Amino acid sequence: MTRLDLLRQTTLFAGLTDVELDALALDLRRHSFAPGVIIFHRDAPGNALYLVESGRVRIFLLSETGQEITLNFHGAGDCFGELALLDGLPRSAGAITMEQTVVHSLHRDDFLRHLHAHPHIAESILEVLSRRLRQLTDYTENLAFLDVYDRVASKLLDLALRYGVQDGGIRIDLSLTQGELATWVVASRERVNKVLGLLRDRGLINLDGKSIIILDLDGLRRQIQR
Repeated sequence: MTRLDLLRQTTLFAGLTDVELDALALDLRRHSFAPGVIIFHRDAPGNALYLVESGRVRIFLLSETGQEITLNFHGAGDCFGELALLDGLPRSAGAITMEQTVVHSLHRDDFLRHLHAHPHIAESILEVLSRRLRQLTDYTENLAFLDVYDRVASKLLDLALRYGVQDGGIRIDLSLTQGELATWVVASRERVNKVLGLLRDRGLINLDGKSIIILDLDGLRRQIQR
């Protein structure tokens, strides 16, 4: 994938012309990371935006007691780290690679220069930030009002929508361990394992190694609405 192709499929810059994208592409810096590499920690200087060319990146928080909470995943065509570019404050969360990953960074000074030259980028920024805020609101609501069983079911529905592919059902196209899923629903791995077993026994999902296949999407929704 060329830098120009990457910029075209990134929501943040989708409204730019090819000439504008060409100028922006010159300021991108390519980075390749092995799985499990932390791209930045929480409270690190927020001096760059990242665009994902390939692979996946997990956004997370780590408490003082060592408990990890997953906030989001980002794959090819997604961007992350945009909030710190706008306010210049330290990172609000950390970012770690889930697999072999290639990203392109755009330094804050270069980003602001392009923003001043092309103010309509601001509309795309608002769209991205609005989507992030809605996701965070839904996530907070689930943590506050749903029990672990419903939180797991709700998160599987969300992942099926974002990463689902047809494969004897809807396979969540993520190499996702039960421990990683547990960090997303803020529960122990043992409790998540128990919930997945119940959902499997009810014929709603199938477990295939690290893959989860949704067999009955409507049935899974009804589990939350019961």
